[in-house]
Amino acid sequence: MPRRLISTGSPLEKSVGYSRAVIDGDFAFVAGTTGYDYTTMTMPSDVTSQSRNCFKTIEAALKEGGFAMADIVRATYYVTDANYVDAHFAVCGEVLGDIRPAATLLVVTALAKPEMKVEIEVTAKRRSA
Repeated sequence: MPRRLISTGSPLEKSVGYSRAVIDGDFAFVAGTTGYDYTTMTMPSDVTSQSRNCFKTIEAALKEGGFAMADIVRATYYVTDANYVDAHFAVCGEVLGDIRPAATLLVVTALAKPEMKVEIEVTAKRRSA
């Protein structure tokens, strides 16, 4: 199976030179995903909504590549304030509580834009039928 690139259609993907996800064989590598609502092209102000939007975008990219959320084996979370951790983890529990991938959380000083409070990247491995 050749390498396949998944895009959200954002012009940033082409100008910066990245893909939302790269499918390579039985693996899907989803790029760091922030909390934009791509339907409205807005960024909610709260970390809970941003985290939910991250997972919505990740799920769409995985689905387009033929993967399910249950295929996620690794997640890395970046939050810009330690005070956001509990709210973010509550969303992680809702979405990944039964999947339980290996995960790392980092508290960082900033993301690319000041309104961004969380970024999530995941790796998935297709399960055998």
